[in-house]
Amino acid sequence: MADIKIGDKVTAIYKTGKYIGEVTDIRPQHYLVRVLAILKHPMQGDLHNPKEADVMLFHERRALAYREQTNVPKQMVKPFGEEIPEYKDSLRSALDKMRTELEGDSSAWAEQSIRNIESLERDYFK
Repeated sequence: MADIKIGDKVTAIYKTGKYIGEVTDIRPQHYLVRVLAILKHPMQGDLHNPKEADVMLFHERRALAYREQTNVPKQMVKPFGEEIPEYKDSLRSALDKMRTELEGDSSAWAEQSIRNIESLERDYFK
């Protein structure tokens, strides 16, 4: 495992999203990571029944906010050495990529996910 220190820039996988952030604290099992950009927007729907539309509650999953901090298990954090994009630009790019992938899927889950993304976009970019 890489020697990660406070202040290091890292990628962090949290639930189904992937983020670029800065380590702000080191805990026994986790790093506390402050979000600076998004690489992959979280999947929509029920995390316990992925890609299923017929679930009790189809969750609208938001990306972590700019500078929001979250505990990430140490094994889900890796060093990041590239230039960090602007948060809003990275959010737009991650949503566009997700939409493109979903548009190639005719399932009920993909259709509901696209509706969720449209709702999130209205909120994110107002």
